[in-house]
Amino acid sequence: MTSTYVALVSDRSEVPDFAPQGAQLIYVAVADHIEARIRAGKLHPGARLPAERDLAQEYGVAYLTVRRAAQVLRDRGLIETVHGRGTFVADPVPQAAGDASVDDETDS
Repeated sequence: MTSTYVALVSDRSEVPDFAPQGAQLIYVAVADHIEARIRAGKLHPGARLPAERDLAQEYGVAYLTVRRAAQVLRDRGLIETVHGRGTFVADPVPQAAGDASVDDETDS
């Protein structure tokens, strides 16, 4: 499933404003928006993410919502958390679900 924010990042440089729609869970919307920022190059591989409380303030949500969004991003392989150091964008960033490369098809 492609997120709304990632699908809107067509030129990989602009990320739409955070505006969750309808019945979408807020933590999933936050995760989708951060993923769009990563895929647009606004957050580079190896870059440290801001603290959960700072992200919560930026998105206007509770820090536990950001913590849950971070778990979604970890599950997607987009971020890694190092105890005592912080949370970082994965390096390399895995391909989006719908972005199969030619290399993947020729390796079979």
